[in-house]
Amino acid sequence: MRAIFTQWLHGFLPEPLSTSKVERVRAAIGAGVGLFVTALLTHMLAPDLASWLIAPMGASAVLLFCVPASPLAQPWSVVGGNTVSALVGVACAAFVPDALLAAPLAGCLAIGTMFALRCLHPPGGAVALTTVLGGHAVLDAGWTFAFTPVAVNSLLIVLAAILYNNLTGRRYPHAHHAADRNVLGTGDPAPGARLGITEEDLEAALGRYGEVLDVSRDDLLAIVDDARQLALHRHFTERTCGELMSTRIVFLSPRDTLAHARELLLRYGLQSLPVLDKARQLRGVLAQEDVLRQFGWSARLRQLVPGAALRVQDAMRQRVVTLDAGAPLAQLVPLLQDGGYHQVAITGKGGAMVGLVSQSDLLAALCEERLETAA
Repeated sequence: MRAIFTQWLHGFLPEPLSTSKVERVRAAIGAGVGLFVTALLTHMLAPDLASWLIAPMGASAVLLFCVPASPLAQPWSVVGGNTVSALVGVACAAFVPDALLAAPLAGCLAIGTMFALRCLHPPGGAVALTTVLGGHAVLDAGWTFAFTPVAVNSLLIVLAAILYNNLTGRRYPHAHHAADRNVLGTGDPAPGARLGITEEDLEAALGRYGEVLDVSRDDLLAIVDDARQLALHRHFTERTCGELMSTRIVFLSPRDTLAHARELLLRYGLQSLPVLDKARQLRGVLAQEDVLRQFGWSARLRQLVPGAALRVQDAMRQRVVTLDAGAPLAQLVPLLQDGGYHQVAITGKGGAMVGLVSQSDLLAALCEERLETAA
């Protein structure tokens, strides 16, 4: 019981911030700039307003410039949330004479409406209360208060956030790319694809969690993926590529014929073969598709010419990836897992090739690591 009570008390303590000092300064300056620009432009557009800047804009600025990746800080959440909350507040003030009842009712209905319209924005609750308790100036403005200054303020501070955040290296708006999550084969795979998590898995997990989570789905997957990469790095830092590599290498010479290369690929059941010169320096890689590409009608015509046999050097790919034998396995994981390579050449002194590490070698190392951890 004492442990439960102690844990409950820890909930009142502030969480440690992982934000850098530079980011804190960037966010604070951004909020100041955004509020100033919003007030100035609102004054220029509507000089007759009694107030050019409503108080809840301060809360919106915290979200827009401190946590621009939050789903609660996206443009529709800010503009839509503040505006509909103001409309709800005006309605409550008009139809419920007692402010003691109108204020909490406005907050309640504003939250419900923001949920329904998918524009939940915490300062919207303050906007709803402001329209009820803001005094005669707000009540006299009536329905127009929801548009000037609320909607105008919200739109201007969003535009300021778009400009400032992108100029200072923060992506905003923070779009949700659900359609790209399971697309593989071009560019870098999405974190969800690397983790084997589908859209349905994520929706089911969030539904089970059952609360509003102030982080986008893409960011949530990226954080989990980064943590997994760091865990792999920690496990594999002490092991080197030289410990894992296969030293029995089937290779080709640049002057070998493609017919000989095809024979070796079929005999050993390999996807590709390294191409080495006399000093065992890696010159390229020849894959099955490279060989097949050369055996068309043009290749058959060339074979009719004496001495014109197709050579490995004519078809090999010169873009190769190598790692030193002393490199940690942590450097190998992203190449074989996310880089699209089936195997990576391992080099020793002088750059000579001494071995290969394939995806199956990495899988065996992962299984071994898991068994050791379980034991």
